[in-house]
Amino acid sequence: MQKFFNVLAVTAFVMSGTMVAATVVFYTRIPSLTKYYMSELTLEMTKVMTKMMPKKIEAAMPKMPTKTGLPIKPPF
Repeated sequence: MQKFFNVLAVTAFVMSGTMVAATVVFYTRIPSLTKYYMSELTLEMTKVMTKMMPKKIEAAMPKMPTKTGLPIKPPF
């Protein structure tokens, strides 16, 4: 029975150590992971916007006139 409790104690110690190590690794990598995913998101949004914008600009631009009016008279 003593051996069983010793195995349980060692297992609990290993699990606790693994959890602490994983937590430290995770928290130290959060800034780099955040930066990576933000750059990927920015790149993807840039691609989407460059595909969308020409259509929106074309729709907002008025038609070019085919003829013009009289010239402006000089002020003197």
